[in-house]
Amino acid sequence: MKKHKRDQEHRSYVKGYQAAVIGRSIEACPYQEQSLMAYQWSRGWREGREDFWNGYNQASFQQKAANL
Repeated sequence: MKKHKRDQEHRSYVKGYQAAVIGRSIEACPYQEQSLMAYQWSRGWREGREDFWNGYNQASFQQKAANL
């Protein structure tokens, strides 16, 4: 059975979430401004920061990132 390649938009969302969890700023987005990938990355970043501010611990971050 062939493995399907992960959706690139979803991957950028997860990468943004992970960047927020480790404390990177939103300006660290690796994608070109005004692109769909940058939008997805910043969506993930915002959710990661919100979870951080709500008091999630490192184990919760890892579990949520694995389930995204």
